[in-house]
Amino acid sequence: MDLIQFREYCLSLPRVEESTPFDEETLVYKVGGKMFACASMDSFDRVAVKCPPEEAERLREEYAEIIPARYFNKRHWNSIPTAGDLPDDFLRRQILRSYLLVARHSITPKALRKEILAEIGRCGLDEE
Repeated sequence: MDLIQFREYCLSLPRVEESTPFDEETLVYKVGGKMFACASMDSFDRVAVKCPPEEAERLREEYAEIIPARYFNKRHWNSIPTAGDLPDDFLRRQILRSYLLVARHSITPKALRKEILAEIGRCGLDEE
């Protein structure tokens, strides 16, 4: 997966916002104001995604190339390489899971969360 494909995929998800809040080279993707993915535009070699703690640990055990995301809560965030043995579909699946996790559990107020979840349902993405 290259940077353009990453951006296009993230922005294809409902209600996603793209920003660079940390510096001019780190792309951050949010839904409902909450971050679900980020990556460096300068050296697009890894993507950070949020996971439930048990899932984050399981993925690290199963795939040696997946590591805790630098600068993020190590229990909840994984860093996944964008090149190598892991297929693009695997990375897309992890991005979608991160997006859905944040949409289902992190967005407040509750009315906004319900609105976003309804839109996700209409798109058929909630079946993940």
